[in-house]
This record gives sequence, C-alpha cells and structure tokens, in this order.
Amino acid sequence: MVALGLLTACGNGEGALEQDAAAQETKATAFAEACSVTTKTDDAIKLLPTETLSGQVELKFMTNFGPIPMVLDADKAPCAATIIDNLAKQGYYNQTQCHRITNMNIYVLQCGDPTGTGTGDPGFSFADEYPVGNSETGLYKAGVVAMANAGADTNGSQFFLNYKDSALDPDYTIFGTITEEGMATLEKISAKGAAGGLPDGPPAEAVTIESAE
Repeated sequence: MVALGLLTACGNGEGALEQDAAAQETKATAFAEACSVTTKTDDAIKLLPTETLSGQVELKFMTNFGPIPMVLDADKAPCAATIIDNLAKQGYYNQTQCHRITNMNIYVLQCGDPTGTGTGDPGFSFADEYPVGNSETGLYKAGVVAMANAGADTNGSQFFLNYKDSALDPDYTIFGTITEEGMATLEKISAKGAAGGLPDGPPAEAVTIESAE
C-alpha cells in the first residue's frame, strides 16, 4: 500500500513536471533566438535552460599553474557571458588544455577547446557582441578576456586571455576581465613561452583547466 501511495503521488506531479520542462524549454529557446545560437552538429552541447545574465558574474578556472579568477561583464556581452558561464557549470571546460600561447605583438593564452587542437567547439555558434563592428582601438589590454573566432558570428567555446596589451582590431567579443590573482597565474604560464621558443604555438609546458567554479 505504501508503494501504491508513492506511485499515486508521483502521478499527480507529472503535470507540474511537464509544465516546468515546457517553461524551461521556452526559456532556452528564447535565449538561443536572442543570441542567434546556431546548432551546427547533431551532438551539439545543449545549453542548460537559462535566462540571459546581467551585471557582473564571477568565474574561476582552476589550472595546474594556479587559479585564474575573472569577472564576466554580462551587461556588455550578455550572450558570451551567459554561454561561457553555462558551459562552465556543465563541466565542459574541466580537464581541457589551453592549446595556444602567443608572444609577439599579440600576447594571449587561448583555451576552451576540449580537443586541444584549436578546431574544437561545442557544436553551436553565436553572434558577436561588444566591441565588434566598432572603430575603437587598443581595447585588448592586459587582463581582458575575449572570444576567439573564425570570422563574424562564429563564437563557440574558445576564448583568449590577454596577459599583456595585444594589438588586435575590434573583431573579438570582450566579455570579462581577469583579477590580479589570475594575472599572477598567467604570468607564470607566459614565462614558460611557447613550445620550441616559437612566437605562436602550444605552451611549452602543458596548461590544463582542471575545473571551473
């Protein structure tokens, strides 16, 4: 009789669960439309039902060199901030390699590709945001975090961290800044340089994002 009672209670809650699932699906669809999220593959990562973030959002990547805390600016780049936060919550970045570091005119550490090749993505793309399309210069200063891309509106999961001021045109969505603690970690990483002493390539010593908080 106890089991029957539990089954009956469960049955009565099915309608509410279905309504909640429908509401979450509507929320996710609205977000995808607002950010022009385009699914590219059948196995694309599904974003958790979410509302667009606003204000300042704290995110910390724990790496084998130390923590890299940052503050996401969801007012200037709501889509990028929300999606990066969403992927981090799903564990998408856990145990991934930062696959590229540059040290000539452009001073960045590039991460966010689970394949570690620089060609991987979550199976979807989304639209560019601030400052793309502007004529501003000198924006990619030390501490700035921006989306990596392969052209207009091709943002996915990859991003780059500026450990020094970088000479870049405003073609990359800026979505946050790194804290002093994070910059100290980046200094350790950049001091190692790229493999083979090259100006652009894989880090000389593997950089792993162990987890995201």
